[in-house]
Amino acid sequence: MITKVLMPKLSDAMETGKVIQWMKKEGDKVKGGDILAEIETDKANVEIEAFGSGVLRKIIVTPGEQVPVGELIGIIADPEEDISGAAVSAPKSTGSPAATPVTAPAPPPASAIPAMETYQSVAATSRVVPAASVAASPAMAATAGARVKASPLARKVAGQTGVDLRLIQGTGPGGRIVRRDVEAAVVAPAPLPPTTPRPTAPAPAASARPAFVIPPRRETEYEDQPLSPIRAVIAKRMPLSKAPVPHFYVTVEVAMDRAWALREELNALEGQPKLSVNDLVIKASALALRKNPGVNASLQGQGIRIHHRAHIGIAVALEQGLITPVLRDCDVKPLAQIAVESRDLAERARGGKLRVPEMSGATFSISNLGMFDVEEFSAIINPPEGAILAVGSVVEKPVVEGGEMHIGRRARLTLSCDHRVMDGAMGARFLQDVKRLLQEPLRLLA
Repeated sequence: MITKVLMPKLSDAMETGKVIQWMKKEGDKVKGGDILAEIETDKANVEIEAFGSGVLRKIIVTPGEQVPVGELIGIIADPEEDISGAAVSAPKSTGSPAATPVTAPAPPPASAIPAMETYQSVAATSRVVPAASVAASPAMAATAGARVKASPLARKVAGQTGVDLRLIQGTGPGGRIVRRDVEAAVVAPAPLPPTTPRPTAPAPAASARPAFVIPPRRETEYEDQPLSPIRAVIAKRMPLSKAPVPHFYVTVEVAMDRAWALREELNALEGQPKLSVNDLVIKASALALRKNPGVNASLQGQGIRIHHRAHIGIAVALEQGLITPVLRDCDVKPLAQIAVESRDLAERARGGKLRVPEMSGATFSISNLGMFDVEEFSAIINPPEGAILAVGSVVEKPVVEGGEMHIGRRARLTLSCDHRVMDGAMGARFLQDVKRLLQEPLRLLA
């Protein structure tokens, strides 16, 4: 039986997809459920499964090619089956090199690439080598066969400027090369001859903040950058939210002293997952959504859909833009499980390894900028959801309680609401319940 492998539609906004790598090569046996290929969508890299069994008879779209949703990318069939009628010519890629490339070593076959390699590592094995970097130094020769972890934007900037990524030390997650690393290599002056070393100051403590360094002034007046796939989706979807959706905002200040103390006590226990403030907020929000189902709602045509399960989208900032993977059933999961799953979601989102069910289906979202010392902000609702909670940093400040002043930990939470779905009182009651749960945090352990 012939099974056509089509470019899947992995999100509502997805119109095209790029094949990053094939996990099987032509001639390999395939059974239903096997991981067949890795696809780059507008949100993340996703592994797709085979829906039929047989042999991968033909790969039509090679790694790096981008084709519309629904386009034929491969064929699975029995070994002796005639596939001439099903095979079509390979679609044209939507992108093309900016210049004629210098011949680079051929990439390894897809079967030789481990299934869990990141997109950046795979792309580095078949990258275009600019002419400016052909004259290899001994250091380059030593690393010529190594794979380089770099973001798509970093690779694009490197291709435009002639910077060899193999000579750059990445500062992104896991040593990944990001755009700022390439730009720093472009403007960095030539190394000075060695001199007598000066006495160095003691290394700062591990908890100290990194030094504030102002980058060199760029010579060009401006530069134009193409939208990343994620940023393009944001640019397309946000006007559909902010313009037609009537937002209103409700803010409360929460005493976080007891929640902070509970978090420190739990994190001190050996063998327990480390909790973040965001984990506490997720659990408190999920329980408050159960009590206030009108906030866990969305506008659907001429009606309002009330969701009975708390699937919470967790905003994760990537270099290319913002992505919101979904943590499901947060109201019934223990706090420790939320901590483990939320950290895993964020790490895989940054590595482009989210699964399809984790990319959609949120009924409510949380955006936390507290790690950037942002005390208060308002977030834009992610349609079709009816609300999103913006979480600021926990700060120590003078507070007055019972006529006495002392230092307390406080955080400000702002709820953005769709006025078509709920009114101010409904949003305020929800925030009151979130506040109460965070100020009486033992309730979060039930």
